[in-house]
Amino acid sequence: MIGSVLLVLVVELLNSAVEATVDRVSLERHELAKRAKDVGSAAVLVALLNAAVVWGLLLR
Repeated sequence: MIGSVLLVLVVELLNSAVEATVDRVSLERHELAKRAKDVGSAAVLVALLNAAVVWGLLLR
């Protein structure tokens, strides 16, 4: 259970790193930059859903 929460934190840190890197490289709008940020956010969502399922299955 703790591992699922730690996974969310790790993915969130990686997502923040991607966003900071994209913003550092250029502040102009670019489709690939948007896609990189969207994929990072999707990874966080998947990690959160994973944590919810793990906790839900173990606490029922």
